[in-house]
Amino acid sequence: MSFVLVVRMRAQEGKEEEVAEVIRELTEATRQEPGNEAYIPCRSHEDPRSFLFYEQYVDKAAFEAHGQSEHFQRLAVGRLWGLLEGDRERGFYDTLV
Repeated sequence: MSFVLVVRMRAQEGKEEEVAEVIRELTEATRQEPGNEAYIPCRSHEDPRSFLFYEQYVDKAAFEAHGQSEHFQRLAVGRLWGLLEGDRERGFYDTLV
């Protein structure tokens, strides 16, 4: 069983391209983490300010290590979150098979 996080977020108006660039940098670094199984950012066809992440880790400890990583602190906490409108919506799941 893997630990999964699904996150929805919305960029501030006029900041959507900057958000996309930060997400690209964050994705490249996160995919190198030993406990990361999948890190898939998506952007809405209907609303270019709307983003979704599908994140899959070997376990909850790997997810927690991701949150403490230098690149997450620098890119997500330090940059991305300040470019968002409102709060992120997060849902946690376990894979079934």
